[in-house]
Amino acid sequence: MASGLAIRQVAYFVPDIEAAAHQHTGQFGSGPFFTFRNVPLESSVHRGVEGRFDHSSAYGQWGDVMIEFVQQHGDDPSAMHDLYPAGSGQFGLHHMAVFVDALDQAIADFDANGFPLAQISQVSGGTRFAFIDSSASLGHMIELYEPSDALIGFYQMVRDASIDWDGSDPIRNLGE
Repeated sequence: MASGLAIRQVAYFVPDIEAAAHQHTGQFGSGPFFTFRNVPLESSVHRGVEGRFDHSSAYGQWGDVMIEFVQQHGDDPSAMHDLYPAGSGQFGLHHMAVFVDALDQAIADFDANGFPLAQISQVSGGTRFAFIDSSASLGHMIELYEPSDALIGFYQMVRDASIDWDGSDPIRNLGE
């Protein structure tokens, strides 16, 4: 299994991404946050079953780490609902994201070490991401991505927006 993986993002499952972003900005000075509603997916497979993963996310910077807030729309099975069952009213830390050189190999390596694949999805445009179930030992999932130019550029855009940010316009919409 890969060692020395750097945490690129900390993500929280929340009931409302904008409310969470406003609260985090107010309490911790993170941001600004970029929201992407109903992230378009080409496919999503949860625990071996193709399904829907209708969700919205808000991305902001908190020091050296990107923060993501994820809100799932609907009660469909997902890696989010594995930790926070639909209708339970529970929310909190869901995953930490890392970049890997080869997604399929990393999934196999994690599985061989007792960390099974919970969900793999592909966004429109091609980026794939996987949630590895590390909840039994860590209490949260691990998200894996291959670092494409587009993904690295997105992380850099979020980071750049936070540099010398004056607190204005804390919520900014993407994908509209």
